[in-house]
Amino acid sequence: MLLAKNLKFLRSKEGMTQLELAEKLGVQRSMISAYEDGRSEPKLAALEIITETFGTSLDELLFHDIQVHGRKVNQQKNIKVLTIAVDDQDKENITMVPQKASAGYLNGFADPEYMESLPQFHLPSLSTSSTYRAFELSGDSMLPLVPGTIVIGAYVDQLTQVQSGKTYILVTVTEGIVYKRVFNYLEENGKLYLVSDNEHYKPYEVKAEDVLEIWEAKAFISTDFPNPKDKSKPVSLEDISQMILEIKAEIVRMKG
Repeated sequence: MLLAKNLKFLRSKEGMTQLELAEKLGVQRSMISAYEDGRSEPKLAALEIITETFGTSLDELLFHDIQVHGRKVNQQKNIKVLTIAVDDQDKENITMVPQKASAGYLNGFADPEYMESLPQFHLPSLSTSSTYRAFELSGDSMLPLVPGTIVIGAYVDQLTQVQSGKTYILVTVTEGIVYKRVFNYLEENGKLYLVSDNEHYKPYEVKAEDVLEIWEAKAFISTDFPNPKDKSKPVSLEDISQMILEIKAEIVRMKG
């Protein structure tokens, strides 16, 4: 059972002292120390308070190594309530997030006034069954899409809907706003693996708990017309298959 290790990790991560947690549980501070050392175990009523305090399930708290594998994904939990902008006819606009506004978006994506201050437009060819947002790319990690390309994404309200091999715009606590090819390993270890189409950039992982928003790429707008002589090409199915094999091998290596 991983209760002692998880409790100490979660308390430290939240910046909570043993005394503060003891006051929540109505016990002496020394009892928290005993819980975290494995010398004693909380009663059921105390466990309920602990799970509420740290936003975890009892199963995760007792049997999942949170420090090593990250938080488990709540299958029913939405990423968040989405803030959208509408026109004077109550139709949803596509809000545009320019590259220079990326840093501000991380703090203002839930603020209606901030969202209204960003550029907005319509694209009649897109399905009306989804909510869309547009993000301006920076960098060359997703060639042949060049810096300045605007990628339009459809909102994904649950991380479990992410399909391996497809491209997504992610708004994350750790990496900011990124556009990557995503591989879903949430069931295995609570993480998403992000891969660039430009082979010069190494893949990396993002914990589910660090994802604020995720948008499935549906279209792009670019003033850079493709050159027939340009050897750059989208990632093929064979490339994707190889990526999956390499990522699985990396997971096995890390577990070993």
